[in-house]
Amino acid sequence: MKSIARHWPRIAVTLLPVLFALLHAIGVVHIGVLQRLDDIIYDARLRATSPKSLDSRIVIVDIDEKSLAEAGRWPWSRNKLGQLVDELFDQQKVALLGFDVVFAEADESSGLARLTELSRNELKDQAGFAERLRQLQPSLDFDRIFAATLEKRPVVMGYYLSSEREGRASGVLPAPVLSKDALQGRQIRATSWSGYGSNIDVLAKAAPMAGYFNSIPDGDGVVRSLPLLAEYKGQYYESFALAMFRALAGLPTVAPGFSNERFLSRRYQGVDRLLLKQGDKSLAIPVDEKMATLVPYRGPGGVDGGSFRYISASDILAKRLPAGSLKDKIILVGTTAPGLLDLRVTPMSETYPGVEAHANLISGFLDGNVLVKPDYALGYEVVLLVIAGLILALGLPLLSALRAVALSAGVIGLLFGLNFWLYSSYGLVLPLASALTMAITAFALNMSYGYFVESRSKRELANLFGTYVPPELVDEMVKDPDSYSMKATSRELTVMFCDMRGFTKMSEHMEPVQLQELLTGVFSRLTSLIRANRGTIDKYMGDCVMAFWGAPVETAEHAQLAVKSAMEMANAVRDINLDHRARGLPDIGIGIGLNTGTMCVGDMGSNIRRSYTVIGDAVNLGSRLEGLSKAYGLDIVVSESTRKLAPNFAWQELDRVRVKGKDQAVAIYWPMAPTERMTPEAANELKTWASFIRAYRAQNWDQADVLLINLLRMNAKKYLYQLYSERVASMRLLPFDPEWDGATNFETK
Repeated sequence: MKSIARHWPRIAVTLLPVLFALLHAIGVVHIGVLQRLDDIIYDARLRATSPKSLDSRIVIVDIDEKSLAEAGRWPWSRNKLGQLVDELFDQQKVALLGFDVVFAEADESSGLARLTELSRNELKDQAGFAERLRQLQPSLDFDRIFAATLEKRPVVMGYYLSSEREGRASGVLPAPVLSKDALQGRQIRATSWSGYGSNIDVLAKAAPMAGYFNSIPDGDGVVRSLPLLAEYKGQYYESFALAMFRALAGLPTVAPGFSNERFLSRRYQGVDRLLLKQGDKSLAIPVDEKMATLVPYRGPGGVDGGSFRYISASDILAKRLPAGSLKDKIILVGTTAPGLLDLRVTPMSETYPGVEAHANLISGFLDGNVLVKPDYALGYEVVLLVIAGLILALGLPLLSALRAVALSAGVIGLLFGLNFWLYSSYGLVLPLASALTMAITAFALNMSYGYFVESRSKRELANLFGTYVPPELVDEMVKDPDSYSMKATSRELTVMFCDMRGFTKMSEHMEPVQLQELLTGVFSRLTSLIRANRGTIDKYMGDCVMAFWGAPVETAEHAQLAVKSAMEMANAVRDINLDHRARGLPDIGIGIGLNTGTMCVGDMGSNIRRSYTVIGDAVNLGSRLEGLSKAYGLDIVVSESTRKLAPNFAWQELDRVRVKGKDQAVAIYWPMAPTERMTPEAANELKTWASFIRAYRAQNWDQADVLLINLLRMNAKKYLYQLYSERVASMRLLPFDPEWDGATNFETK
């Protein structure tokens, strides 16, 4: 939780596209490009998954260019259409015939109307004219001839609905399939129309089954769905495809199927399906909120599309087809001739025959393969946006760039996979563009914020601390740059002062450039050891280096690491001296002082020059201990506070000292070795030394002398034992002092 809170600006930036996507989903803000992208995704997926196979059940009788050339321009005389109908039913034995054509006006091509007018006017006095006309009338009334071929046959006529202001109507509408009362007061968003153009009365009576063939393009002009029900004056009428399917199914009644979906405490009680009921059987056809169903296009469409068989109407009229070739087929009469203007823009093609759109929908009904945008699509979209958005917003700021890419790709893959699974398994067409765009935009914004904002602060932090702090600590700091600053704070730290011995002597015999190279080499070696142990370089002061542990990155083992660094530095100097001897250079030595305590750490200095450093009494004591290392002939002197925090070393107590500026004596120590590397001989020496220190502070000089003799036998070259031999010899000359605390006073720095 702390890590998440630290990244709240980046989380907020990542949530911005989630917010906009949600506002688009619920309709507060319309982002047209998302709707267009959803359409593109749908079209591409439909083209990729369409079966592209022939449905042999449905045949399209095409009024094509060939038919117009052989039978004459459209419209044809109705007696010719009657011949077409007779041929289809009598010779070809088709199961159902549908006309994707409207016959809104009477056929006057026979001249019957003009002859009737002449019989009533100019030729009314001609003997026998009226009688002969009466005899010829049945053969000249092409509408009745056509109607006779339709009557009592399974034929579905077509008509269109219009939205003109005048609400003009012509022809006869079929009976509605659903009344407003059947909706039980619920509101549906079916397309409403103000007028229509239907078939003339004689044809409507002969073939009362009819459906409208209107298509309603989407905003980009593409026909993706067809409305199954449309409203006219409070009554609901069926589409051409639905009428054809009902005719095949035995004319079941149409009833609304009510939805009871709940979203955001609101219950949606619209119609999400149409129920075709026949006896105790019921078939549900899912519809969207506009009572439309997406067309399950089978392929690219047209004569060469391969989805349906096309037969030229002229071949039927000329009886070129063997009898029974179309037995039990579903026939749709339509046109692909460009001049007759029944071509549509669909996801499959920009010039798609309108009649084939109806054929695809009928095929989908027969197969139970109906695609639909469910009324709960809004709830699905909102839930998906919230879940995916929160995963990205909370996850991306915590991950590296590579892992952020993997997370975003995983979320996008899951969004797409879920959407495709629901589409392929259940025919659900659900929104995807908003979620995909949100995920991509969230990733882009998150990475941009990380690069332009956080990376800048990280670069500033790296530039600020890079010269003081080891690279690995800088890498750790840049993960949370807000937690680090140059502001002064009080903290328990361990400070080190390291002075190079023999430098003055070398400077007298070496050229400045040589001296510079030597000093740089030594300091580089020592600095690398400090940095390897998470130490922070404070400054270089001539032949002295100052460092500390525990800041700016808090380190619990600061004392342990400081002691380890000091011992490694002492060993490194021994190796350096081996090299110096080989090159004829003098040996060098170092003196290291370590102290742990509360110090003030931060940006110190003046307006002209500042540095990240530590100050305080604990720092001063560390400096004094470095000076004492020479007095005791050792390379490392450590305070008691540091020793207590570094238990993994074997310690030899050197003395209790009272340094300049301090009234209270402090114990000082030398790290002999890590505890796991102590030899039995070293352990025995340390035990003997502890006995000596007790005797020394008790002013028991005889016992102290005996113990010193044993210590010098163990390590005759150790200056510490020689120093205490001289002290014991001097102290013998003084009377016993009961108030002596065993401390040594140092008046110099």
